[in-house]
Amino acid sequence: MSQIQLTELQKTYRVHEREAGVKASLRSLFVRKYKEVEAVKGVSFSLEAGEVVGFLGPNGAGKTTTLKMLSGLLHPTGGEARVLGHRPFRREPAFLRQISLVMGNRNQLIWDIPAMDSFLVNQAVYQVPPKQFQEALDELVELLELAPLLKKQVRGLSLGERMKCELAAALLHRPSVLFLDEPTLGLDVTMQGRIRQFIGDYNKRHGATVLLTSHYMADVTALCRRVIVIHHGKLLYDGDLSALSDRMAPFKLVRLDVESEEAAARVEGYAEVLEREGTKVRLRVPRAETSSTVARLLSEIPVVDLTVEDPPIEEVIDQMFRGGEEEKK
Repeated sequence: MSQIQLTELQKTYRVHEREAGVKASLRSLFVRKYKEVEAVKGVSFSLEAGEVVGFLGPNGAGKTTTLKMLSGLLHPTGGEARVLGHRPFRREPAFLRQISLVMGNRNQLIWDIPAMDSFLVNQAVYQVPPKQFQEALDELVELLELAPLLKKQVRGLSLGERMKCELAAALLHRPSVLFLDEPTLGLDVTMQGRIRQFIGDYNKRHGATVLLTSHYMADVTALCRRVIVIHHGKLLYDGDLSALSDRMAPFKLVRLDVESEEAAARVEGYAEVLEREGTKVRLRVPRAETSSTVARLLSEIPVVDLTVEDPPIEEVIDQMFRGGEEEKK
């Protein structure tokens, strides 16, 4: 049975709008104009136990709205969502004790007290037995290297330190479903790597199901085999990350280093040249023609070095979003 199941899930906001100016402000006191904004438009997908799935889309695509519906913070306008067999918007205690939502741009820790005190508050809220709480705390302190931070006021922590404590606070009750909304937002490269490693370790140790949104593709490529892409509230893609390039970018990138600039100039007759600098050339070759093109290059051009690679996943995703914009038009 799927741990997370969405069926034609929808969310529409009724938004007040008015023109600028004092007259418009006064008029809006008596006659208010509204428009409906469809944030999520009939999205369907499911996640099995233990999956770590990337949930991708540009700003305003509907990712955070979907996570808020799945965690019970928002009531859907239409369709249905089930998490661990529960309807999230009912906010049943049995449901809340099994899930957690971490948002990189929101605080759950209490600002003026040490992180450890916030952990104790969460223990009381989730009614975690003392033995289980201590075991979870010891594990999280070890994995996240929290020992020096527990007695510090939250306001005195750096962004990276606070994010580690936020994750610990969200996981002390050992949720089986974890919603992560930009968990590495604003962190430096080193701290991003540590947070990614921790999420992967937590998934392996406890078999947690993880739905992850991030604008850092390194998060997704390191943790997720499967990705779900939405744009303007609609599902664009649901499948293997590796297959995304095959579908959206039907070409390979070939990088060449040849013996001379004269040889580099000759390469232009073999495929589309994206870049040429001195003896280095970068080509875009249709996937179906990659083998034959490479064979010709190696036999006819004095090649010093050659590599064949898929286009960066960032380019593939960007191409998908541009396609979504064209469909909207």
